[in-house]
Amino acid sequence: MTLPAKPIVLILCTGNSCRSHLAEGILRAAADDLVVVHSAGSRPAGYVHPKAIQVMQEIGIDISQHHSKHMNDFLAHSITTVITVCGHADQACPLFPGQLNRHHWGFADPAHATGTEEEILNQFRRVRDEIKQVFEAYAAGLRDRP
Repeated sequence: MTLPAKPIVLILCTGNSCRSHLAEGILRAAADDLVVVHSAGSRPAGYVHPKAIQVMQEIGIDISQHHSKHMNDFLAHSITTVITVCGHADQACPLFPGQLNRHHWGFADPAHATGTEEEILNQFRRVRDEIKQVFEAYAAGLRDRP
């Protein structure tokens, strides 16, 4: 008997440089045995923000091998759930083949933070922690399903 493939969750933001990678890393750590997690952007920046990598390392999650991808790269995939983490991506998001669920959980973009190095890092940490709270709760809900 062959088990069905794991559902695919695609997390979208505009640049796919920060918030979506934070969410991807956190959801993968919290629910990797239940789902396959990817992230992409409507206008990918072409890199993962170094401060996003740094604040994830602080909580023991390595996203240093992630790379920025365009959401159209996933149009040929059977995406079960799409989660947008910024308003622009929510508006630009197409319907993906096989898509059953769509959620929008918006977060501030720490890539636009200003101030001292420590103040900027604190903005990244704050957004990371907000994303962590939401996506760990989402993963717990996945675990509670039959």
